[in-house]
Amino acid sequence: MKSSAKLVLTSIASCLVLAGCGGDGDVTVGPIVEQCSARGQVDTFYDYMQEDYLWNEDMPTNVNPDNYNNIYDLLEALVVPEDRYSFILTEEEYQSRFVDAEYAGFGFSSRLTLDDRVFINYVYADSPAEIAGMKRSDEITHINGESVQTLIQQNRYQEALGGAETGVSVELTWRDMDGVSYTDVLTKEIVETNTVLATERFLIDGKEVGYYVLNSFINRTGEDLNSAYDQFMGVDELVIDLRYNGGGLTRYANQASTQAAGDTVIGEVFTKYLFNANNTDSNFIEQFQLYDGIQQLNLNRVYILTTGASCSSSELIINSLDPYIDVVVIGQPTCGKPVGQIPELICDKRAFVVNFETVNAIDEGRYYDGLAPNCSADDVLVGDWGDENDPMLQAAAYHITYGQCQPAATISDKDTRRSLTEQQLDEQRRPTKLPDLWRQEH
Repeated sequence: MKSSAKLVLTSIASCLVLAGCGGDGDVTVGPIVEQCSARGQVDTFYDYMQEDYLWNEDMPTNVNPDNYNNIYDLLEALVVPEDRYSFILTEEEYQSRFVDAEYAGFGFSSRLTLDDRVFINYVYADSPAEIAGMKRSDEITHINGESVQTLIQQNRYQEALGGAETGVSVELTWRDMDGVSYTDVLTKEIVETNTVLATERFLIDGKEVGYYVLNSFINRTGEDLNSAYDQFMGVDELVIDLRYNGGGLTRYANQASTQAAGDTVIGEVFTKYLFNANNTDSNFIEQFQLYDGIQQLNLNRVYILTTGASCSSSELIINSLDPYIDVVVIGQPTCGKPVGQIPELICDKRAFVVNFETVNAIDEGRYYDGLAPNCSADDVLVGDWGDENDPMLQAAAYHITYGQCQPAATISDKDTRRSLTEQQLDEQRRPTKLPDLWRQEH
């Protein structure tokens, strides 16, 4: 995407590589009992925002911390209008999602259409959902014998799926693209969230093409990337599917990029991290490096598939590679998050407050409106990952073959029901706070 328009990076819920997650930012002032009282947490958090928040000079000046009983409400009072990204997790939530990479559930992510139907976006490996045979593009029709549409209309859908704890059993009925229905009782277990959801190799116009779906950047991503790149030795082209990737650890955006471009970028500027005026001594430059990576492809072009859910570190791959190789973005505009967070430990909580922005080697960044695709394509559920009828993969294949975008395609009524509407795409591009993103996973 050697681009014209100035791009800007993002790195969602992310930990800086040099500082580590929490790391140097851990709060240890004052007696622990006083600090960890509700009042102590509020005072500590208020001081932290004044010192480290990226937009600290633009915060409202009429906020009195004495009027707030918890840091969640205080955060909402202090954030500037353009900040759609800052949030707070409990330490337990943080450890479970980012460190342990697991949660209690069935192991699938779904999308809700405007006509109250529920389709599977993806399924985690070895989860109860995968073992039962559920896959991407299947439609969930009944829960414990009740129609999903009825449950949604009566606002009982989430309740019907049961609480987020192991041992909860629910009878699910679903049907595949051919209309074949299945019913099984699924019991919630601890689901390990593999971050590479699929890998494939295709032959397109005589070229070997590698394809993988990268769903997030967490502690296990380095190993998952190695497993994927091990399968791509000798490929001529690479397609990285980031359509649902909301971001995460920036070092793994770096690893994914470096393994793709290899010797072309290693040692060059990956991204520049810029902090507020109080912390300019923290500014630093990160170089392209393999981190946990082993196999590198040395490609001079990479294809990236995006939607409005492609955020932060996903956008970082695009923006950081852009000065060095040809980056062809296929799909929909990304979410627009050229900023990131180093999670701050405050007693039993982690404050994911925006405290830096990133720009690439030629100082391009600040893409708050998202990164525009080179070729537009819709995210339509047509089958499992790698299906030849996937409009986004078709658009990539067309560009690989002809060197240009394909003519606009017409989506059938059936496909429209399984695709994201314009309203849903707009909602995707307004990044929600991370806990809201989790609600799509069950």
